[in-house]
Formats: sequence, structure tokens, C-alpha cells
Amino acid sequence: MCGIVGFIGQRQAAPVLMEGLEKLSYRGYDSAGIAVLDERGKLLIRKEEGRIENLRSVLVKKPANGCAGIGHTRWATHGKPSRLNAHPHTDEKGRIAVVHNGIIENHEDIRRKLGVSCISQTDTEVIAHLLGALYDGDMQHTLLRAMKELKGSYALAVLCETEPEKLFCARQQSPLVMGFSADSGEGHIASDIPALIRHTRDVLILHDGEAGVVTREGMRVVNADGAACHHPLFHVGWDEASAEKGGFAHFMLKEIHEQPQALRDTFACRKGDWLPISKQEAQDMQMVTLAACGTAYHAALYGAYVLEKLARIRARAEIASEYRYRDVPVSENEWFVAVSQSGETADTLAALQKAKAMGMRTLAVCNVVGSGMARETQALCTHAGPEMAVASTKAYLTQVQMFLMMAITLGGMRGVISPAEAEERWRQMSLLPELATRTLQTHAQIERFVSRLQGCEHVFFIGRGLDYALAMEGALKLKEVSYVFSEAYAAGEMKHGPIALLEKGRLVAACITQEKLADKMISNLQEARARGAQVLAVCTEGLAERVRPHADECVVIPDADEYTAPMLAAIPLQLFAYSMAVARGCDVDKPRNLAKSVTVEEW
Repeated sequence: MCGIVGFIGQRQAAPVLMEGLEKLSYRGYDSAGIAVLDERGKLLIRKEEGRIENLRSVLVKKPANGCAGIGHTRWATHGKPSRLNAHPHTDEKGRIAVVHNGIIENHEDIRRKLGVSCISQTDTEVIAHLLGALYDGDMQHTLLRAMKELKGSYALAVLCETEPEKLFCARQQSPLVMGFSADSGEGHIASDIPALIRHTRDVLILHDGEAGVVTREGMRVVNADGAACHHPLFHVGWDEASAEKGGFAHFMLKEIHEQPQALRDTFACRKGDWLPISKQEAQDMQMVTLAACGTAYHAALYGAYVLEKLARIRARAEIASEYRYRDVPVSENEWFVAVSQSGETADTLAALQKAKAMGMRTLAVCNVVGSGMARETQALCTHAGPEMAVASTKAYLTQVQMFLMMAITLGGMRGVISPAEAEERWRQMSLLPELATRTLQTHAQIERFVSRLQGCEHVFFIGRGLDYALAMEGALKLKEVSYVFSEAYAAGEMKHGPIALLEKGRLVAACITQEKLADKMISNLQEARARGAQVLAVCTEGLAERVRPHADECVVIPDADEYTAPMLAAIPLQLFAYSMAVARGCDVDKPRNLAKSVTVEEW
């Protein structure tokens, strides 16, 4: 969840570390800190509560000069956000500095065993004390010994006074990458690629149970037994500009506008034998379980629907954090698909590993090549490009598109849709980028509607069929970035309880893209308005004339088929959440208490 950076070279480390932390601030922003080895080889620690700007102010008053250092931006797990709990943490002698992403489940046991007094409330400080107690003059070897005692998830970067020419790192179930530029003689460590892209396009992705060292001459990785590992370098295909705002006020708005291109790039993946399932496997397939968290779970709901409808395969969407702890009977010829933007979501990764252990055939849908899920199983990459805003937009839309592509392909392989119908489905999908571009033009109308909302603190999102999954995503986006209480219901369920909450001042946001369900949805709108609620409707052009009389505001999207129309309708809901957040003065890209990639579990 937190962001880690490390640098060693010939120039000052602090500016490089701060630049990297800015790029990783979507991973956490409760506090930030750096540790730098000065020219005498002594550790200088600078850290501060709050955003990275606060740390920058500290460095103006108290510079940290030196050419090797590590840094951290925090999303609090153990201990409240404070300067004392901010990373880096050091051992008792102050000679070893550690930054950490993850959760050490046995930190209390280790603390008692070491008999140390911790000055912070964090589990990370215990790691520093453990390294200090085990240190034998070789930090990489010491890390391997320490990893045998640590239980939980972690990505670590370590700086040591007695080995000033080296940066050390280790990984277990939390992402970490290394990079080296031979031209400049600079080495880097980071939680995610955006922090390195300015310095090198070729990165080494650390695997679980491995420890690495970076110097001015290169980098080296060893496994738990100390044997050298030789991983191929991953070449980053996107450039630094892709991780910048590009003139937009926020990353979220930029990424909403990038969706036409993201849809185009994902669609291009369908050529050839793009789906790693044979025709016989497709015909034998009896069940598909899709497991995910948050936004990816809503994409999985859509996926289950289209797999059943187009491929005629029983399918279910599961919340990964629940699935991993259930005693689930496995069907014969059942497949498991993990869904995650980062490919590192802790609960989803654990569910994937459980499915493999139960003998299920597995796949992953993710946006990051080389991620943990991509290493666990065959991964279908959505090619959405870097997504920096905490609230996911283009990753969601491309996940949904990937499931539609999967359903069409499997339906053809199983012989349940004809080649002519499959061709028509592909044609409809090919229109999406242009239709998405047109849909973005609804932004001004949505902003005007939001400006008229006074004191709106409760919103119900409703939909039927595929629009129900869409309503769930719309509700999540709104609560994530604007802090407005919002909830989604299958529209037919409103009268089974939630309708009691409808009164003047409530807003009902209705998704209406399914022709066969439109009359039912219009009845729901009438019920809502009869009780004093305002109605915001998102519908297709073909339904607008019927829907408009029953809505206070009707946002119209281009006509599309029943499977692609909900994808277009997601865009106005994203713009609605964004506009509400801006109107309320919220920090759109960094919502409170949230971080981009949830790579830690509850403890």
C-alpha cells in the first residue's frame, strides 16, 4: 500500500527520492520520510506527517546531503499517521534504516523475543531492530536470515552505515522493482514503475522470497538459499508523459479522457490465439469463478453476466476477501479468473493461490505485466496504461471489455454463437472508442447539474441486469472521491426496504441502457419522484424520449448494443463522481484513507 523508493549514484539522493515519492503518492499520503547516508557515511533521517509537501518543507530547513538513500510515503496500518510513526525506522544504534510496505503479522512476538523498546506504534520498527540484532557484516545475508523469521507481507528497502555503497531490498507478497542505468552509474529501487521511468526503461521485478542489492555498478538478486537469480529485464513500453497529468486538472480526469484509447488498445489484443484456452477446454468448461475486490469486483459481475449469456457457461463473481476464507466445493472443469488492476491485490492474489491449490485451471485479468498474478498464472493484460488516480476508471472499463472479448471468443469456440453473430459483436465493440469520445462530451451537462445540487449527502444508484453492476461501480466512485454516502441496489429491490429512505433531498441515479428492462426502470423512476427524490438518469439515445419525462436530469449516451452500452454509461457516472468531488473541494486523486493498490491484509 505504501510507496518505497531507493537511489544510489553520484548526485544528491534527496531530490531523486522526493521525485520518486511524488510519483508514488497515490500509494499513500499519511506521512513521508527519507534516509540518506551523508559524506561521512552517517544516516540522516528526515520525516514528517501529512503530504509530501510537508517533508519538502522540512528538507528546506534541514537538508539531507548524500548520494545514497531510501524514501517512503505511508498509508497507515499500524499506528496513526504521525511523524513518530513515519518511515524510515532505525535499529537501536541508529545504523540501519528501513522502509516497508506490507504488514508483519508476528511483529509483537519478534519484539518480545528481542526484548527491545519501540518508540513508534509500527510493525516496521521491529524489522529494523531484528536486522540490527542479526547483522553479521553482510546485509544481504542478514536480510535472508531475517526473512525466515518474518511472517506476513513486505517489501523492504534498507540502508546501512557499514555498507554505504549498497542499497538492499527484499520482497514477500508486496511489489518491488529494481533498475540500473549503466550510462549514469545509478541504481534504483521502487514499489512501482512510475518512480523509475525517468531514469531507466528496463526494470527487474523482484519475486517473493528474494533479496536484492543495488550499487553504482549494477544489481544482484538472490533467493532464500542465497543462490543467484537471473530474471529477464522487463522493458517498460509507456513513457514518462503517460504518468503525468498532461494539462488536466487531475489524474482522474485525464484517465477518464484516456478511455477511448485504452479501449482501442485492449481491443487490439483479440487477434490470433489471444485467449490461452484450447477449443476442447472451452467445450469442456462447466463453471467460471471470477474473484476480485472493489472496482474489479464490479467488472467481474459484468463478466459473469456476459459469460453466461454469450458463452453459456455458469459463472459467478466472488469478493476475493470472502472467497479466500470459504470452504468452496470445486466443480469438474471449473476455471478461476483473478481480476485486479495492479495484479498485486493481496486478497485476490491469495484467492488465486487457493484456487491453484484446489486444482482449478486459472487465469488473471490485470493491467500490469510482470505483476504477482501474472507470475502465478497466465495473465490477460488490459493494456490500459499507467493509472495514477486512486479511483480506477480506465482499468475498470478495459476489464469489462476484456470479459466481453472473452465471452465472444468462448461462445464461438463452444458453438453457441454463430460466426455471423460473433462478427457483429466484434463490430459493435470496434465502435466503442469513437462512441466513448462522444460520451465524454456529457461532462459540461453533468457539471451544470452538480452545481444545482444543494446539500446532497445521500445518493442511491439503481439498475437492472448489466446496469446493476454499473450502478454498483457508480456508487463506489462517488463515495470514493466525494465522500457522499451512496449505495447501489438492483432496482427491483428498492421496494423491499430502501424505498423507506426516499424523501425530499435524496438523489436517485438510474442507469438505463437495456431496452427490454426500460419500462421496469421507468416505473422505478416514477416511484422515486413520487416520494420527493430527484432523479438523474443515464440512458441511450433510443430511450431518451421515454426516460426524459421521468427524470430531473437526463444524460444521454450514444446508442450501442446491450453489452457495450453499459460500458459507455460508466463514463457519465465517472464524470459525475469527479464533478461532485471537485464541487465539494475534495482531493480527487488522493481520497482520504485510501490508496491505489491494496497489497496488505487486515491484521
